[in-house]
Amino acid sequence: MNETLIKEQICDICMKMWQLGWVASNDGNVSVKLNDRYILVTPSGISKAFITPEKLVKIDLNGKIIEANPGCKPSGETRMHLRCYENRDDVGAVVHAHPPAATAYAVANKPLDEYTVIEAVMSIGSVPVVPYANPSTDEVPEVITPYLQEHDAMLLKNHGALTVGTDLLTAFHRMETLEQFAKISLNVHLLGGAKEIPRENIEKLIELRKQYRLTGRHPGYKKYS
Repeated sequence: MNETLIKEQICDICMKMWQLGWVASNDGNVSVKLNDRYILVTPSGISKAFITPEKLVKIDLNGKIIEANPGCKPSGETRMHLRCYENRDDVGAVVHAHPPAATAYAVANKPLDEYTVIEAVMSIGSVPVVPYANPSTDEVPEVITPYLQEHDAMLLKNHGALTVGTDLLTAFHRMETLEQFAKISLNVHLLGGAKEIPRENIEKLIELRKQYRLTGRHPGYKKYS
């Protein structure tokens, strides 16, 4: 996929995030690794509903601006994105959003660690809540680093959610799965509690990842307190 098409895809994903209610005002950010030198990232201070290709910012792996329209600067959370690429050679895209149900779990400091929904078990596994960090600071990349080697999805305490993928669609789909899992989990607990899938079946579901050629990392059967 060439750079022009990637820019269009980023704008399409940003609009979808806004339409789904995952972001409000200027919330959220998206990035794609173009190659071993450059990254495209959404600009700071612009609603995802109004992102257009020419507003995207090209930076290098150190965060230096390579190309940007006047008045456009990289998202304040760019350092978080750069840490994902720095620590994971397999990551080609990063999505950060505030989907309401998943963010509610982040605010309640409750990890999504019950193995109850087949699709969630296979694609993202248990999802931890990473420690609190002030946004747009070096604190954010520092708190996510210990979780990056095992997780493709995580909740940011009192903040939102983060997903990574080999490409943008994969990162977006993981955010979609995370929010759906959060919605289902909330309703399940209103109904009296979850009934987890037996461990032997969980192991079979994780093994099926190979058959479905699912990329990324998976935490396996692991609980978080």
